Amino acid sequence: MWEAESKEHGRVAVKVGALIDEERGYTALAPAREASVLHALGRPHVTYGTWGRGTWSVQPWYDGDGLWPLWSRHRSDASAPIDYLTAAECVEAVDRLHSDGWCHGDIQPAHLIVTGERDGVRLIDLAFARRGTVKNLYDFLYPGCLVHYEAPEISRNVLATGRAVPSPSADVYALGASLLISATGKRAMVYPDDAERPVQRQAVVDNKRRPFDLPAPFGPMIDAMLSYEPYDRPRCRTSRLSSGERPRKPRATADATPKQRNSPGPKWAGAR
Repeated sequence: MWEAESKEHGRVAVKVGALIDEERGYTALAPAREASVLHALGRPHVTYGTWGRGTWSVQPWYDGDGLWPLWSRHRSDASAPIDYLTAAECVEAVDRLHSDGWCHGDIQPAHLIVTGERDGVRLIDLAFARRGTVKNLYDFLYPGCLVHYEAPEISRNVLATGRAVPSPSADVYALGASLLISATGKRAMVYPDDAERPVQRQAVVDNKRRPFDLPAPFGPMIDAMLSYEPYDRPRCRTSRLSSGERPRKPRATADATPKQRNSPGPKWAGAR
């Protein structure tokens, strides 16, 4: 992905997709599929098309910091206050998407952009989003997401069939895992950093949860979001950090380093 300047619409994100391998053929279609999702959501100033090796898209650029760099202070100092405002805005961003009838399917810290503006947090990278209508030409089956943020039912189905069906409850799990790893630097599940994806997914299916200690209401909320069964997870709208119920704390600020949209995040957050 590149940042570019448009005469008509200012700063834009340019995405170009190409086939990586036969197992991940969706990489060629992802930019156009995401643009089709954005059109279905009524987002303006989005264009897309094809090129010799895949598809491309152009969409508005959103200024801000990803959740991972923004919360670096808490990872280095466990006594630093929890950034409840940003946590609540992440919950509300996911709830807005669910209220529109969609689920994201690929929630991770790098896809939660904290703008500091009225909209709070922007969810980006919607290529895997489901529930609405996208153009069949660019559609593909859901392949699962980064395993660090993958709900047990998704991992189980991907191991069994190679595919799964994303859901709002799986998004809630992914958001809980994203908040946990951004605040502590620790994955929700225990497996070796260099484990292959099938090994990672089996650890998720076997519920090898990592214990963690975070203050209330943040810690108990994350624990509920990471519940093994989908029906035990709260909906974003009923989360204890939803609007009106969160403690008022100042927002964290990222270190004064150059912004990079697709920051690597945790070093072991590799390809799907």
